[in-house]
Amino acid sequence: MRVLPSVAAFSLGLLISTGALAVTGEEAQLIDSINVYRSTAQSCGAEASLELPPLNSDTRLALSPEGTRDLQQAMTRAAYPMVNVQAISLSGPRDARAAMHAIEESFCQVVLDPQFVDIGVSQEGRDWRIVLARPLLSGRLGDWQAEGQKVLQAINAARQQPRQCGGQPFAAAPPLTWNAVLAGVAANHTRAMANQNFFDHIDKDGRTPGDRAELAGYLYQQIGENITAGRDTAQKVVQGWLDSPGHCATLMNPDFRDLGAAYATDPKSDAGIYWTGLFGTPQ
Repeated sequence: MRVLPSVAAFSLGLLISTGALAVTGEEAQLIDSINVYRSTAQSCGAEASLELPPLNSDTRLALSPEGTRDLQQAMTRAAYPMVNVQAISLSGPRDARAAMHAIEESFCQVVLDPQFVDIGVSQEGRDWRIVLARPLLSGRLGDWQAEGQKVLQAINAARQQPRQCGGQPFAAAPPLTWNAVLAGVAANHTRAMANQNFFDHIDKDGRTPGDRAELAGYLYQQIGENITAGRDTAQKVVQGWLDSPGHCATLMNPDFRDLGAAYATDPKSDAGIYWTGLFGTPQ
C-alpha cells in the first residue's frame, strides 16, 4: 500500500458559518483507534508521551478530503471556534486500520499533542482527512480555588457510582476531602505548566508529584496525579479523565482520601489552559 501523507496547521482563527459531514463506520473506528492510542504512553520520536484523555468527535471538523485545499477557509465555513488546528491528509489506506498504521508511522506527534481536544475524520475512497483542534475557551471560570472545588464535586459525584475504567471494575468509593496543601501543590504545578509551556507530571526541576507534595509538608502513604489541557470547564476535565482508563482508575481509587485541584491559563502556551488534580492518602 502506498500512503501519501501531508499535514497542515494554522492558529488564531475566527469562524462564522456552519457545515459538517456525518461520521461513518470507518471514520468512527479511526477516531476510536486514535483515542485508544492516546490512552497509553507511546514512544514517539525521541520522547515518550503521557497517557492522554480521549478526543471528542466533532462533525464540524469532518472536512471532505476532496474539498478546498485552504484549511482556514474550510474551517471558517465549518463554524468551529478554534484557536489551533492541524489537518492530516492520507491517500492510500483502504480502511481505518490501515489509516491508523499510517498515522502511527508518520503523525504520532500530531495525535499525541495534549493541546488538542476535538477531532473530525472524513473518508472518500482511499483519501482521508483527520482534523484535530483546540477550541476557544468558552467557559466563564472563577478563581482556581473555586474551579478546583468544582473538580472535587464532580469527582465525588463520579465516585458514588461503580464503573469500569477500561477493563478494570471499580466499586463506588468514599468521597474525597479538599486538602489545602495538595491544592497549593496542584496550583503551583499547573501554573508552571501554563507559564513554562510544558505538559508533564515531572516538572522542569525534575520533581515528581510525590516530591512536590512532600516538599509542601504533606506526609503521605500514596499520591496520584491527573493532568489535562485544553478543556475549559471542570465538568469537561473530569469527564475526560473518566473516559481515560488510567485517569479513571486514579479517580476511582478507594485508597485516596484527599484532593487538591487547580487550573491555570497562559495565552502564550500551546494549550492555553491546564488542570491538575492531586490525590493523596495521608500517613
